[in-house]
Amino acid sequence: MVAVRHLSLVPSEPIQEYSERKVADTDDGFIMLAMTLYEELIGANLTRNQAKVAHAVCRKTYGFKKKMDRIADSQLAEICRISRPKANIAKNELISMNILLKEGSRIGPNKNISEWRIPDCNQIGNIVTKAVTKNVTKPVTQGVTKTEHTKDIIQNIKDITPISPEGNDSVDQKSKPEKPKSTRKKSSPVQFDHQRFIDTWNCKADQYGLPRMNVITKTAEDGINRLYRSHVKYCKQTGKEPADVDTMINGYIEFGYTPTQWACGKNSDGKRFGIDTALTQKKIDEILSSED
Repeated sequence: MVAVRHLSLVPSEPIQEYSERKVADTDDGFIMLAMTLYEELIGANLTRNQAKVAHAVCRKTYGFKKKMDRIADSQLAEICRISRPKANIAKNELISMNILLKEGSRIGPNKNISEWRIPDCNQIGNIVTKAVTKNVTKPVTQGVTKTEHTKDIIQNIKDITPISPEGNDSVDQKSKPEKPKSTRKKSSPVQFDHQRFIDTWNCKADQYGLPRMNVITKTAEDGINRLYRSHVKYCKQTGKEPADVDTMINGYIEFGYTPTQWACGKNSDGKRFGIDTALTQKKIDEILSSED
């Protein structure tokens, strides 16, 4: 006798993956934000990173019932989900547009919306708006045939080409000697901590009543590059080891540069001169040459 066993195959149930639901609730905290301020932030012509940082600053100030607070770039980067340098750049741009206010190391939203200085823009990305292109006229040459246009070009060439006195050959024009291409490579700009330099300068500016910095302008950046390259060149000549960029440029402002009375406003115009004056080549050479 043969015993036969019947095996019943039970289909396995699909494994379900459960993800935790994330639901916003005012019990977890909320922000008391003026409607006018919020609507202006929504409609403001800001870049994506600028808008993120603006809302993040509101979160880090009004979210804790503060008008201003010390907010590190790393905190902004974390909440905005962008890199720290991008958060720093966007923050300084918002400060320069008066959307954010800065007092010392504290920042906060500027509730006085009339003080905001947001540049107008008629172009979004690479797409020109209709307002810009509606007055552009159609080409005036659309009625001219290709044959007529080509004949005119050929005729103009014949009229312009000079004839030699010996025949119909055109006179060879003396070719200008080509200028030798420069083989000198452009030096890349130095990398430095923008916020640290701004804070160092503003400390000096507050001490002497000079104009403060909100962002590193192109002129200031060129001056910083000029400063560090001069330092490296000076070290090569004296056999010294160059310092790292941040130590050198901040030390120059903090310990090396002392503004003259003329720069502090004792001039015919009563004008006070800021960072650009501190980074002139003449002033750099004067300070570096006086080092031991």
